[in-house]
Amino acid sequence: MPYVPFSKEMKETHTILIPNMLPIHFKLISRILNNFGYKTELLTTTNSSIAETGLKYVHNDTCYPAILVIGQMLEALMSGKYDTEKCALMLFQTGGGCRASNYVSLMRKALENAGMPYVPVLPLGLAGIEKHPGFENSIPMYHRMVYAVLYGDLLMSLAHQVRPYEITKGDADELCDKWVDRLDRELQNKTINYAKVKRN
Repeated sequence: MPYVPFSKEMKETHTILIPNMLPIHFKLISRILNNFGYKTELLTTTNSSIAETGLKYVHNDTCYPAILVIGQMLEALMSGKYDTEKCALMLFQTGGGCRASNYVSLMRKALENAGMPYVPVLPLGLAGIEKHPGFENSIPMYHRMVYAVLYGDLLMSLAHQVRPYEITKGDADELCDKWVDRLDRELQNKTINYAKVKRN
């Protein structure tokens, strides 16, 4: 299916919507993109209609995470909160045999069926499968994203391990949010390097 490229002009005019698959990871990645001049928004909706919207536009044999991701993005576009002519969608892609490599084509098909084929879908991955003139693959940005994924894995693992033992409900998530803010500040620093990441 042909894709709508994310043009240089769109960097100034478009909001890039990011799904909430991995909240910690994607919150850090969203902030990194903002720091590099993109306008992004991490979707945080969790209602049951997300799955219903996904099932309306994605075949029900498709894996459930794809149904939820596509449903969340379509529901956001249909909510009236956004100007669909000034939105782009970002999906994370492995470029390999994983099912996640198919999310982009499934998303585009769903957009076409929903009457919004003009909305650009940006696959973010190292494979560089498509060309999007308005999205620069800079080394400093990707370095920070790799660190964000490392941090996201560690924070998610720690939060899952301590949450069952918290004395006050919500303490683990609150501490996790504080660390996300702290690490975001560090990832903005020009002197960030692996030694600092390793110490953290």
